Amino acid sequence: MQTIPLPQTDLAPSVLCLGGVPLGSVLDERQSFAVLDAFVAQGGTFLDTAKVYADWLPGERSVSEKTIGRWLQARGQRDGLVIATKGAHPELATMHKSRMDRASIVADLEQSLRNLQTDVIDLYWLHRDDPQTPVAAILATLEEQVRAGKIRAYGCSNWRAGRIAEAQAYARTQGRPGFVADQMLWSVAAVSQSALPDPTMAAMDGALFDLHAASGLPAIPYASQANGYFQRAAAGTLAGMNEGSRRLYDTPENRRRSQAVQALAAETGRSISAIVLGYLLGQPFPVLPIVGCRTVAQVEDSCRAAAQPLSAAEIAFVEGRAGRG
Repeated sequence: MQTIPLPQTDLAPSVLCLGGVPLGSVLDERQSFAVLDAFVAQGGTFLDTAKVYADWLPGERSVSEKTIGRWLQARGQRDGLVIATKGAHPELATMHKSRMDRASIVADLEQSLRNLQTDVIDLYWLHRDDPQTPVAAILATLEEQVRAGKIRAYGCSNWRAGRIAEAQAYARTQGRPGFVADQMLWSVAAVSQSALPDPTMAAMDGALFDLHAASGLPAIPYASQANGYFQRAAAGTLAGMNEGSRRLYDTPENRRRSQAVQALAAETGRSISAIVLGYLLGQPFPVLPIVGCRTVAQVEDSCRAAAQPLSAAEIAFVEGRAGRG
């Protein structure tokens, strides 16, 4: 699988990132290990998780990180992998209370290191933002952890364009890289910020797209396949999709985009997955989609699709901006 260097770092992860949400929760340990093994067998080197995954379910806390940590130890796989995790998420029972202070960031990082059974996190994400906390204070905490050797680089997740620009401008005054990547909700599906079930999430929008296009900041989108919406639409199985995903994705515009995706797949002989992921891979700045695979077959399908970016004309066709000549 192709790798993509992250600017201003020594990290060059695989173009696809395996998402950790189902590991250890929806998938038991045996199933989780099989998915991880399959991803590595396909050349995948980039794993993404979070301290809070899947704390919304009863049982063990931070189960995704802990499952990956046990797999790393069982397989001896740490070298050559890019391990990313996220911290500073609000407590689930009090989402309105920020945890962007230094003590919370450091405590989450230390717990993640223990959970993952590693000495260093390659890419550490701030899982949410708090616009009331100055970027100077946030970046000072992260730089302290870089100097301590506990993280190699850091990024932001669910930040708005203006705050990212502010943080990057401050980092430049300090002679530091600042955020080396950004993680947001993004796929071929059209999703408005107002439709998101959690207002602390951030979807790709025009301002954020322009920031990435102008700066070259890599985007590492989650829900990159729209929770399987386009595959289900093509197969006629939308009725089996969970209600929350249907409310978010099943709109007139996305039904139109689904028809365009299916037409492009039929014309080119590519799979629906290849068109959906190719939409992201064909953007004018580095994009490394996170794929939320639950089976070995899904891993293999996603990895096959990773080598087929759409052209600018194909992206315009799917978005309804232009036909193809």
